[in-house]
Amino acid sequence: MYQLGLFGWLMTWGGMFLFAVPLHAEQGQLDQSAFLRAKQATVGILADTQDLRMPDVPGKLVVRGTGFHLKDGYIVTARHAAEKYEPVMGSVIPREIRILTDNLHELPAILVGDNAFMDVVVYRVPEEHRAIIPGGTSFNVADMAVGTEVFTVGYPLGWGPAMAFGRVGNTNVFLPTVETRLIQADLSSCSGNSGGGVFNAQGEVIGIVHAVIRTEKEDTTSSCGRLTFAIPGILAERIVSAAIAGKPLAFSRLGLHLTSVREGTKLLTVVKDVVEPAKSAGVQKHDIILEIDGVKIIDGAQLKNYLIERTTPGQTVAVKVRRAGVDLTLHIVLRGG
Repeated sequence: MYQLGLFGWLMTWGGMFLFAVPLHAEQGQLDQSAFLRAKQATVGILADTQDLRMPDVPGKLVVRGTGFHLKDGYIVTARHAAEKYEPVMGSVIPREIRILTDNLHELPAILVGDNAFMDVVVYRVPEEHRAIIPGGTSFNVADMAVGTEVFTVGYPLGWGPAMAFGRVGNTNVFLPTVETRLIQADLSSCSGNSGGGVFNAQGEVIGIVHAVIRTEKEDTTSSCGRLTFAIPGILAERIVSAAIAGKPLAFSRLGLHLTSVREGTKLLTVVKDVVEPAKSAGVQKHDIILEIDGVKIIDGAQLKNYLIERTTPGQTVAVKVRRAGVDLTLHIVLRGG
């Protein structure tokens, strides 16, 4: 998991696996069956003890991260939770990892595809082992409302499986570690939770754990925090579906270079330069961007986020701009980028 300190320091993961009874908590309206489904779907990402950064612990299991089983043997986790250190190449994505299932099977999983910009990777358990993988889950691609009850299952500090409970906070957070917005949750997580699912009350994945902000200085690479950040389910589902289909994930290009201009006390999102396809649709320099498909645009990051999550190349979008005090709606056919 990316651990972000008050000074932006990035941490890594670690910890020893312990066979332990999972935590339980009374959570009111949350469905107990959802806990069971999420726990069964959750897997530990085992460390490669040949990795020069890992301790020599023959005969013992070291869990470095968390993942979850979708269906048909497909395992999803955070890309950085699966990375392996090579002396010459540095950090690389291994072709094969080993996972630990809820029913304590240690299984291989083969690389299917990944997206470095979005910190997601997909593996698949070989067919001869799939019958023994318990459970499975699915993505929920709906927008999460602030205050929604959520929980996670994972291997904090390499221990688990353990559960933590909380609520959704800001759903539009941007950090320098990934090229997308993140969902922030008031949810305890630690090194080792990376790649685990953030689940809703039905046991569906609404996000993939990406980072945690630690608020106390520690002289260790392992730490915990209450501010957890997750890649939204709507985007994760697109990445995973593309990987399973064996196709590159195509993102839409609007053709706008934006900047912020102050008008009184308010910052406006203004077109700094325009190329195709927006140019042919009539967008001009100095236009103020107001909306896309009826969604109000606050800044360039939000516009980029909308294009990544909600559109595909070839789709037509309606962009409302303000030009010389007049509001105009322009229709743009998106291109691939």
